[in-house]
Formats: sequence, C-alpha cells, structure tokens
Amino acid sequence: MRKVKTGKLIPNKRLVKIGQLAVLFKVLPSTINFYTREGLLPESGRSRGGYRLYDSEKAMAVLTKIESLQAKKRLSISEIKELL
Repeated sequence: MRKVKTGKLIPNKRLVKIGQLAVLFKVLPSTINFYTREGLLPESGRSRGGYRLYDSEKAMAVLTKIESLQAKKRLSISEIKELL
C-alpha cells in the first residue's frame, strides 16, 4: 500500500484492512476480528505497519456465505465452520 497526499491508503491489488472490509460489508471491525479468530476468515498477510490484510474478493465471498447461513438457515458459528 502507498500513501497519497491526503493520507489515505491505496490498496495494493485487492488487499484491504479490517476497517475497510468492515465498511464494505457493513459490519463492525470486531465482527471481522471474531470471524478471523474463529478461523472462518483467513487473513492474507500483514501490512508494513502490522495491520491484518484480507483479499477483498475472497473475504466478501466468505462474509456473504456466513451472513446467508446465519440468516436463512439460522446456523451457529460452529455449524458454519463445519460447512466452510
């Protein structure tokens, strides 16, 4: 990632930080942290500053699947882990 004059980070390829992913999917960053800790959402690496980075396309696919399974099937996190 590189900084522009405004101080905003420009994603390198498709990698995004937790906050950016949370905004994209309209959830709290703590939700992204929870899914990462539970092993549902793998991180793609770390930035130079130590921030976790996620592949935006893969993460969106996983988050969409989790949301769908929770909403439509009313599955628990442990049940979703088994399906993913």
